[in-house]
Amino acid sequence: MSVLVVEHLRKSFDGRVAVDDVSFTVDRGEVFGLLGPNGAGKSTTMSMIAGLVEPDGGAVTITSGNSAVTGEDRRLLLGLVPQDLAIYPDLTVRENLTFFGSLYGMTRDELRRRVDDALERVGLADRQTSMTRTLSGGMKRRLNFAAALLHQPKLLILDEPTVGVDPQSRAHLLDCIRELAAGGLAVIYASHYMEEVQSICRSAAILDFGKVLANDSIDGLLSRVASRVEIVLTRRAPEIAEKLNGHARYLDDQAMPRLLLDNQQAGDDSIAVRLAHVLEQLVSLQVPVRSVETQSANLERLFLDLTGRGLRD
Repeated sequence: MSVLVVEHLRKSFDGRVAVDDVSFTVDRGEVFGLLGPNGAGKSTTMSMIAGLVEPDGGAVTITSGNSAVTGEDRRLLLGLVPQDLAIYPDLTVRENLTFFGSLYGMTRDELRRRVDDALERVGLADRQTSMTRTLSGGMKRRLNFAAALLHQPKLLILDEPTVGVDPQSRAHLLDCIRELAAGGLAVIYASHYMEEVQSICRSAAILDFGKVLANDSIDGLLSRVASRVEIVLTRRAPEIAEKLNGHARYLDDQAMPRLLLDNQQAGDDSIAVRLAHVLEQLVSLQVPVRSVETQSANLERLFLDLTGRGLRD
């Protein structure tokens, strides 16, 4: 069941299109990746979902049970973890969570219980009396994360939740997200760390210049990227080209002659079968190999293929 349905969202600022016809859904228990270079429209999209920015067109529907929730009530179903820390440095860890939880009208006993649960979940129970300004960067990120969980949202929006944190805090946060999703929480996960998205998300959308360039399951996205093997030769060997039989491509580069194999060549044969054939031909022609490098399909390669390799601000 879809917790979030985003339909044809559009938004412009001062005549510049920021989001252009963006649509996707996020199901109960799903972690959905939202990817794109700086300025691609991710933050504007998340702000419209959260009700912080009014769209010029399109619709955002969030469901609770079998009912759609709109207007101000929609925000009660959302948890938002912004990229910039939204915690008070001169309050203790517990005081921060108590303050944010109090905004949702919980009873004192319920608020205390939920704060205790949140502290345990993010591993800060032993630091609850510490002033927030004394925490490490990773601990502040975990506190920022905990504050969004106190009202038990149906949809959690995470904007770069692991940026700048230590490996232990990153691993802990990712485990928390997996656990929450397993319990039925729908999650939007915006990140520049492609390996995180690939490991934690069920599906993802790639945005650029406000448009959705791809929206599919992680397996579906990876199927668009060819696995590849590159064999660098010690000398030029143009004579091998006629012996490859479509199993590889020979690049007659003066500085680095090489052979390329990918999973889109030579019909149904696997790369392993084609590699064996190519190596056999190299041996028969007595062409020494300098190196062999494998490149598996991954989201980073697809991301760069779709959005380009030029630097962004």
